Amino acid sequence: MSCIQTIQDYGLRAIGIGERLLPRQDFTLCEQFTLIGSGMIWNVYFGLTALILGFFFATALALGKASPCAWLRRPSNWFVFIFRGSPLFIQFFFAYFLFLSLKSEYAMFDAFTSAWLGAVIVLFCNTSAYSAEIFYGALQSIPKGDVEAADAYGLSGWSRFRRVIWPTMMRLAWPAYTNEAIFLFHATTLVYISSFPAWQQRGDALYYASYFADKTFNPFIPYPILAGYFVLLTLVIISIYGLINRRLNRHLPAERRQKIRLRPNLIR
Repeated sequence: MSCIQTIQDYGLRAIGIGERLLPRQDFTLCEQFTLIGSGMIWNVYFGLTALILGFFFATALALGKASPCAWLRRPSNWFVFIFRGSPLFIQFFFAYFLFLSLKSEYAMFDAFTSAWLGAVIVLFCNTSAYSAEIFYGALQSIPKGDVEAADAYGLSGWSRFRRVIWPTMMRLAWPAYTNEAIFLFHATTLVYISSFPAWQQRGDALYYASYFADKTFNPFIPYPILAGYFVLLTLVIISIYGLINRRLNRHLPAERRQKIRLRPNLIR
């Protein structure tokens, strides 16, 4: 079988398009690159969906933490504390069995036991908590002079938040938020190895890399391929977030613009 035929057969297998059966023997590099790349579709879906939805919820949580109203501040603090204080692996584990228990009582929760929805909810909550803490720190770091200048111009309420507070908060938080986005996409590899089952062997990139490692007894080919895909994905994220960062800081002199740097997150 040629490499082109392999790509046609397995390029979209992770989402149910193409060959149904996985290769059983005589694994080629093309098969490993193609299937692991096919699984990356799920990693991108998990990360992108959780990131977009979590961005808005994290903003609301940050504002809730900074609110003088206890009925907003306390739930926000507890949400952030719980999802930052517990390992993501455990969150996947408990969420899956919670959805499984609810499914036995209510049929409407059937979809929640699938990775496409249940895992996204867990990632959404997790990244919202981490991002909220980043945004909250940026919110507390906004120079008082900016707020006083907005007051002097007669801006208040939603107008002041939209024109002054929110853009300044984003500008201060963006380098750290970029790192959170990178680690979120890396965390998507926990979906299928933690609790959520892969239906009809349609898994993510790590699922297929583990499959080849188990069948060939050689992890030194599929796992470096997997790492290479994530390095490329990280470069794409850094490039996109770098463009947004330059847009947010376009009014500042070049020497005052914050540079985006990748900082290792040793504990997730």
